[in-house]
Amino acid sequence: MNDITTRTAVLVSSLTIPLLWLSMPGGGTFWPLLAVACVPFLIIVCKGSRKQIVLCGMFVGTGHFLVQLYWIVFVLGQYGDLPLFVSVPALVLLSVYMACYMVAFGLLANRCIQSFSPSVCLWILPGLWVGLDWLRSVPESGFPWMDLGYGVALVPLLFQSADIWGHFGLTFLILLINTFFTLLIVNSNGKKEIIRLAVPLSVVFLTTAGYSGWRWQKVEQSLQDAEVITIAIVQGNIDQGQKWNPERRGSTVKSYVDQSRKIMHKPLRPELLVWPETSLPFYPVNHPLLLPIHRLLDEEQVMLLTGAPWYERETPDSKEILFYNSSLLFNSKGNIVARTSKSHLVPFGEYIPFERFIPFVAPLVEAVGNFSRGEIADPPSCKNARIGVLICFESIFGNISRKWVDTGANLLVNMTNDAWYGKSSAPHQTLGMTRLRAVETRRSIVRSANTGFSGFIDPMGRVYQVSPLFVSWEATRQVQLMEGRTLFVRGGYLFAPLCFMLTFLYGIIAFRKQRRIIK
Repeated sequence: MNDITTRTAVLVSSLTIPLLWLSMPGGGTFWPLLAVACVPFLIIVCKGSRKQIVLCGMFVGTGHFLVQLYWIVFVLGQYGDLPLFVSVPALVLLSVYMACYMVAFGLLANRCIQSFSPSVCLWILPGLWVGLDWLRSVPESGFPWMDLGYGVALVPLLFQSADIWGHFGLTFLILLINTFFTLLIVNSNGKKEIIRLAVPLSVVFLTTAGYSGWRWQKVEQSLQDAEVITIAIVQGNIDQGQKWNPERRGSTVKSYVDQSRKIMHKPLRPELLVWPETSLPFYPVNHPLLLPIHRLLDEEQVMLLTGAPWYERETPDSKEILFYNSSLLFNSKGNIVARTSKSHLVPFGEYIPFERFIPFVAPLVEAVGNFSRGEIADPPSCKNARIGVLICFESIFGNISRKWVDTGANLLVNMTNDAWYGKSSAPHQTLGMTRLRAVETRRSIVRSANTGFSGFIDPMGRVYQVSPLFVSWEATRQVQLMEGRTLFVRGGYLFAPLCFMLTFLYGIIAFRKQRRIIK
């Protein structure tokens, strides 16, 4: 019988909210708390009634994502011109939507706990959590923001195993230790059985730690022998409110050109300049503001990778025009030699998901734009580098960087405009998530942001020469070009959907067992 009052259940489970905040990048960053952060919620999942699990799951999930995503109110208000009575409910609705996955986890996990032994549940619950995290990332408007695996993003030695199973594998390990502690607490009459589970648990963690240490040494040796390319990042720090002002376009281009000339005359001369997302605030087809860029590239004999909007007709005879958020590669003569376009667009910012069903939302975002999706194909080439371009928040999707590497990219570039976020936790979070992409693929990542954080990430997830926020900044570094495909790229990315399939199967078995008991 359940002897926990609803009030107690909410109070106990709510401890997970501050514990997770204190653990994660952008919050307290005290990552050891991840080992117990979910325990309060998991206790209610094990001991609470179905009603209490739904209530606590919704409360904890909504609270957690409100803390993680509070900056959305700033974005919608400052740059979307939406009043608080619109932006605050938008944040709440998004948080409630994401909390629904935590509710689903609680209900399914409770059913499994009632149907299987602790030794089975120890593995089912982490798999169930990972499977639902994966499901949250795959719909049209998928948004896998700050999954628990990113909690160790500031400690590279702890996430080297991501080249096997991605950040989802790290989430699995975190839930594994949380589940163990939870089972130890709630099973007062079977502690010996739970304690015996410490043996396989220790084997998993020691094996993972051993692998991480071994890979650390192997990759470190590979970096010493790898080819390099010298790249310069230019962070323009262009005010987002003025960026698209037609009167400011000339000064924006001049700012980037002047900073680029400055860095070209330093001892370490770059072969490639990288400017941020939409650093050209105009459609560059035959635009006169391309002339100073052409002069820069021709005089300095350097190539440029920059972000810019782009448009083209759907077909040569079509009247319909498609718009893209693109990256452009200019050669040293100033000619555009390659273009890629963003393949995963920002919902309600760059397009309207399920527009057929919610046409009333269109007027709210039409000022931002309605872009078309690009495709991941052959990576643009500069010297010996083949570049996979991650535009904006594409860096939070492991599958996008994986596809670029699978097509032959030996370098990743993340160009973004994080000015939207202000001086909030979001830039810290996006940088942390981007670091995992480097280890999953074992590729260097050059991150160029309009207002920061810009910097260089090596294939071990270490960050070098990180810029401050909201300053004009530039830096040059020799970047290693790694070849080969990791286990994650080859097939390890299927770990999360496999977790979803297996736990779904166990859920069906548990449901049938419950029905037999009721009968």
